[in-house]
Amino acid sequence: MREFFKYVFATVVGIVLSVFFIGLASVLLIIGIVSSVETSKIVPVSDNSVLYLNLDQAILERTPDEPFANFPIIGTDGATGIGFNDLAKALKSAKTDDNIKCIYLSVSSPNAGFATMREVRDALIDFKTSGKKIIAYSEVYTQSAYYLASVADKVYLNPEGALEFKGLSSELMFFKGALDKLGIEAQIIRVGNYKSAVEPYINTQMSDKNREQVTAYVSGLYNTFLDGISKSRKISVSTLHGIADDYKIQQPKDALTYKMIDGLKYKDEILDELKELSDIDKKDNIVTLTINDYAKNVTAENIKKDNGSRNKVAVIYANGEINSGEGSDEAIGSERISRTIRKARLDTNIKAIVLRVNSPGGSSLASDVIWREIMLTKKVKPVIASFGDVAASGGYYIACAADSIFVQPNTITGSIGVYGVIPNFQKFFNDKLGITFDGVKTGKYADIMSVDRPMTPGERLIIQTEINRVYDGFITRVADGRKKSKVYIDSIAGGRVWVGTDAVKNGLADRTGSFDDAIVAAAKKANVKKYRVVEYPEMIDPFKLLMDNTTDKIKTYYTKQELGAHYQTYQQLKSAILKSGIQTRMPFEIKVQ
Repeated sequence: MREFFKYVFATVVGIVLSVFFIGLASVLLIIGIVSSVETSKIVPVSDNSVLYLNLDQAILERTPDEPFANFPIIGTDGATGIGFNDLAKALKSAKTDDNIKCIYLSVSSPNAGFATMREVRDALIDFKTSGKKIIAYSEVYTQSAYYLASVADKVYLNPEGALEFKGLSSELMFFKGALDKLGIEAQIIRVGNYKSAVEPYINTQMSDKNREQVTAYVSGLYNTFLDGISKSRKISVSTLHGIADDYKIQQPKDALTYKMIDGLKYKDEILDELKELSDIDKKDNIVTLTINDYAKNVTAENIKKDNGSRNKVAVIYANGEINSGEGSDEAIGSERISRTIRKARLDTNIKAIVLRVNSPGGSSLASDVIWREIMLTKKVKPVIASFGDVAASGGYYIACAADSIFVQPNTITGSIGVYGVIPNFQKFFNDKLGITFDGVKTGKYADIMSVDRPMTPGERLIIQTEINRVYDGFITRVADGRKKSKVYIDSIAGGRVWVGTDAVKNGLADRTGSFDDAIVAAAKKANVKKYRVVEYPEMIDPFKLLMDNTTDKIKTYYTKQELGAHYQTYQQLKSAILKSGIQTRMPFEIKVQ
């Protein structure tokens, strides 16, 4: 009888769990269907509309398909985001849309890199040529927020708010002390005095070479930052330097005194001004339309207005760290990207390719796999590279064979170097955990790359030789692609990081220009005047993303909730312990404040 009840109980539990999971799947399916209908629905643009431009949302390489954006599902962040190119297209359309009367720009702390902000800022400047006004308002402006807001016709700040203007700084985190306490030794082999990705594991502060390059690239970013604000606000760069150096903006009224803003106002006063600009009576409500909804409308309209041309310019997005395998929309997988390039090469309707790169690098082998496809494609049709916020190390490797390379002035690029990290956990295992290892081997190097003991001199020589070989291959590919000598490329390589303006000067890039400039150049080189722009690879189904690796996503979700702002520190420390192998990667995580 006991066995009978046990089986009955197990059956009931199984049925309950099955019903639960089927129900959950059904709910998700319904949510997805409803959300898909909602996201595909065109939002009417009413007369006298104000375009609401929220620049605090994530500004990404591509607009994600977000059926769960409005639902608090664990494993998703519930946040919205928009691709910078869709945002720019929407602003270009709004410029000539009689229903859009003005823009209300809201930004406090933008979630975007420097080059992406430059793309958005240029699109806003272009919108202003229509004669329509942009009104910016915020309770708090961080420096990057002010960089975007400064382009507005009127910049307003809450009377009790704050405007940050103090100059840029870059802070690096060093793990050597923590690794020493854990008994972990980071065994480093590298090529390039500037390849400082390894320094956090072996130093407690910046080396002179690293300080030199960080100073150079932060200064480059700052120059672009000040130049943009200077032109928009008609304040000299030297005056802006003085305001920042002496920390003159301490209170809201200081921002007004130094003409950084046009007024101190509350939200109700901003609404009244927007009503006036949009010809709305003060007693009525403002008619607003979000940039996200308007961008969907523009995309839908563009599909309807398809010019019917068989000629295509393919944009291939290479976004994130580079590794072997399939990757994702936020990580470059050599299989997925190389397959996409190959298909574009064989498609006779595709006349040119724009490789859009936003990557700090990664696996040297995976980078080479992608480089090979670019080389083969270049022989058949034009390939133009467009660099985003970062296109460094492996990110530069995959694009160096392109016919032409476009950068923004504040793009981070270069970092042509190679390094390897082989951790030695012997003291950690022995002294901290009481674990020891023993075994047999049939060859002297049968256990090379073992992490439970120090490397031998012979092993170090083998690995150094391999890293030298990879580095030589790297600079050879760059020299061939850029039509320079290896000696010259080596002189500007060595792992050194450059900003876009300097990359153009030293020959690592051809010109500064926007993403759209790169597309136009690709079409021109292919000698096509009428064409369609198509985007690859196809974005991954969000339902698949949600269901895949659900356990890992839930774990990440709760870790982020618990650690908050310290989550990035946790990730860096975890990476310091686990990272190993030969890498063509940015020398550090860039966090400019």
